[in-house]
Amino acid sequence: MEHLEMRRKVIIMISIMAAMLFAALNQTIVGTSLPRIIADIGGIEYYSWIFTIFMLASSVTAILVGKLSDIYGRKPFILLGIAVFSVGSLLCGVSHSIIQLILCRGIQGFGGGMIMSTAFTAVGDLFPPRERGKWQGIMSSVFGLASVFGPTLGGYIVDHFHWHWVFWIFLPFGLVAFAAIYFLFPSVDRKKKESIDYAGSIFLTITMVPLLLSFTWAGNQYDWVSPQIIGLFAVAIVAFFLFIFTEKRVSSPVLPLEMFNNRVFTVSNIIGFFLGAGMFGSIMYMPFFIQGVMGTSATKSGFVMMPLTLSMVAGSTISGQIVTKTGKYKKLAMLGLFIMVCGMSSMHFMDTETTNMTAILNMILVGAGLGIAFPIFTLTVQNATEHKYLGVATSSVQLFRQLGGTIGVSIMGSVMNNQLADRFNEKLQKLIAATPNFPKSMTGKIHELANPQVLLNQGAVMKKFSSLPPESVMFLKKVLGILRESLSHALNGVFLTGAVVIGLGLVITFFFLQEIPLRTSNHEKTEAASKSETA
Repeated sequence: MEHLEMRRKVIIMISIMAAMLFAALNQTIVGTSLPRIIADIGGIEYYSWIFTIFMLASSVTAILVGKLSDIYGRKPFILLGIAVFSVGSLLCGVSHSIIQLILCRGIQGFGGGMIMSTAFTAVGDLFPPRERGKWQGIMSSVFGLASVFGPTLGGYIVDHFHWHWVFWIFLPFGLVAFAAIYFLFPSVDRKKKESIDYAGSIFLTITMVPLLLSFTWAGNQYDWVSPQIIGLFAVAIVAFFLFIFTEKRVSSPVLPLEMFNNRVFTVSNIIGFFLGAGMFGSIMYMPFFIQGVMGTSATKSGFVMMPLTLSMVAGSTISGQIVTKTGKYKKLAMLGLFIMVCGMSSMHFMDTETTNMTAILNMILVGAGLGIAFPIFTLTVQNATEHKYLGVATSSVQLFRQLGGTIGVSIMGSVMNNQLADRFNEKLQKLIAATPNFPKSMTGKIHELANPQVLLNQGAVMKKFSSLPPESVMFLKKVLGILRESLSHALNGVFLTGAVVIGLGLVITFFFLQEIPLRTSNHEKTEAASKSETA
């Protein structure tokens, strides 16, 4: 499709970005709306599943559709993705129970996975690698814009209208994107020699779902060494070996293993894994620090986080333009990762006295570094692999980032919980020892304050204990102070872990990522590209 005139390419890109924005806004708008939704339909115990089911469905769909789009073309799957996502959004809005909402979110996830996978791949169809950088930078900025406007709009809708409109408001947007892609996006003939790898698809799914679930639940719902988590890991390992066995024997594998002989492909995906782990693992906990440790309100915390998104949008756009202009990407990738390490290292030194301005500056550093580095590793993978593998290569990048993010969040959650418990218990014992005539009746009340969630609503918590004697209230305030300091200490450990993980990605980039010339045509066979393959 790179032979199309530029005007038509631009119109197609606008349509693709509209489809991506439609999916991304529907994803980010839910977070701030969920408390109101749960208050209406109930089911707080299944709260996390609303996010988990979307992540599982979109991750599995993305990697499977990657290969299918290489066989049948991108158009059918981006259209199907918009249609499935729209149906899921419509059904989410009419859900009357938490179980219905979770199932409908799963439908959204299937559609979202198709849209995200085929959208980034379609850029590769329209433009050769040398021109692709600026467009992928702009595509990445779509997520940033959705992260800025989605949560704010979601809060406004549930405050002024019924929560159903959270899922319905963008449906016309999806219809417009569907129509534009249907009429403008070229169709391609099915590749006759390619067959669908059903067995490989099944084993890959059975590998991914238990693996993602195990890291999502470990340390939260279940202990790491519980039978449930060990069982999930066991199923994933067995399915993985069956997947490898199958892929070596089928004629058209869902994930061709020979792609991993390509050094740039393998190294880029490993770096993407570390980038996902550091990014999701650290940034997810930043709002907790802003509200729980710094005491900033939930509304204001959104404004503190907003500079991260805006700097990410700016970074990804500028990065894409530079790559397109120079044809170079390695130094830029290293710069982005280095800026992220600096930002997360600065976050490590934040404490209970940190101001909103300091937090904002740290967010700008992390966002700028993320924006610079994030689009590059999709480009390096696409540039280093043959065009016939474009779909599966692009979806592999998303898969490794998602795996990194899931594992990163789980590991950093364990870091936070362990450091929080150790610090809190140590400080609490010293406070009790320094308190003369400590009444044992206070033990139960202290236990109520041991959850860091109470820091998000300290006023309501202390009002509950207002009838106690003044000395008891003063003691509980000191316990809250200990909890706040302990949470700060624990989150410092999380941010340091994130900095180390991103630092590993930087080291791998420096020593192992080859810089090969960006191809000027999708069908160009370059000597440089062949050098990227090693036995």
